[in-house]
Amino acid sequence: MRTSELDYDFDPTLVATEPAHPRDAARLMVVERATRTITHATVRDLPKFLRAGDALVVNRTSVLRARILVHDAVTGRATEGLLLEPCAERNCWRLLLRQAKRFAPNSILRLIDHHGRESDDAVELVVRDNEAWIARLCPGSHGGDVAEMLERSGHTPLPPYILKARREAGIEVADDEDRAEYETVYADHTARGSVAAPTAGLHFTPELLETIASRGVPTHEVILHVGAGTFKPVDTEDLRDHPMHTESFHVPESTLRALDAARTDRSAGRARLIAIGTTTVRALESLPDRLLGSGGLGGTTNILISPGYRFRHVDALLTNFHLPRSTLLALVGAFLSEHTAPNPGDARKTGMEFLREVYAVAVRERYRFYSYGDAMLVL
Repeated sequence: MRTSELDYDFDPTLVATEPAHPRDAARLMVVERATRTITHATVRDLPKFLRAGDALVVNRTSVLRARILVHDAVTGRATEGLLLEPCAERNCWRLLLRQAKRFAPNSILRLIDHHGRESDDAVELVVRDNEAWIARLCPGSHGGDVAEMLERSGHTPLPPYILKARREAGIEVADDEDRAEYETVYADHTARGSVAAPTAGLHFTPELLETIASRGVPTHEVILHVGAGTFKPVDTEDLRDHPMHTESFHVPESTLRALDAARTDRSAGRARLIAIGTTTVRALESLPDRLLGSGGLGGTTNILISPGYRFRHVDALLTNFHLPRSTLLALVGAFLSEHTAPNPGDARKTGMEFLREVYAVAVRERYRFYSYGDAMLVL
């Protein structure tokens, strides 16, 4: 498909700079694919749209404090960086660093923590890697692994568009507050590996999950560590030419068994598998058709889901509103395309048209967009 099909008219003032309080007070647009109907609700109303036998699947990854500030000995000022992805060597990461050309190999840069104090945790720049550096993370006197080091000396890796919107609006939010907000309530803190949150899950509260469970809707889990590439805009004319990022994932055996057991009910229309977020979709759709094995299934995935894709495991999707010209928007367009066309040959066109209609409604109704924004449930 042409990348221009992923454009839509957008009002920048709709970028959410903070999440809804409480989390489940966020607005929820409910979209029926087959009938093309749109209903307006709140996330707290989600149980009304579920039925006994449905199953939620959530991504329990936890967020690394992957945004860093380093002390620049030459200028005496702080320089910002973002850890992109781990390398094969222990404690080595690709690091995107502002004014990267100013630094030299073997430079050791001390980190400035979220309270503005210089720590003895540091990064050592090893070698340039295109626009980034290969850097070695060096825990200081407090020791620990990379996650522990970043927890004390790193910063919350909020997406650039939130930081930009805050600057333009003159809004300041303490990093301690973002640390609490930019993490799902069900995150597994032993699985810190994401440099961005699986944001659809940010809408859930413990009380909402309890209500959903009481309706006979169990929750299952996957782990997919979200990479910075999730925010990379598509700048090729044809989406197929976009270099898709790679992310690691794992689906435990308990989830595989639940998915396999649900297949009969799903094929009879009695149950639906509802993915919470595009990251969960990527993990599930990277699975083989034959699910059962020992010890779960996982690995890495660079799956690119776009209109024309046939979903094998996911029946419904809860997601946020995404950036134009993004692979996330292409995934949602693919999901809308499956059941909205009058004939198979017109699936891509009508699905993308419906996607643009949905987003036009969201803009007109002043839904809040992106990571801290409102949600959409596609049934």
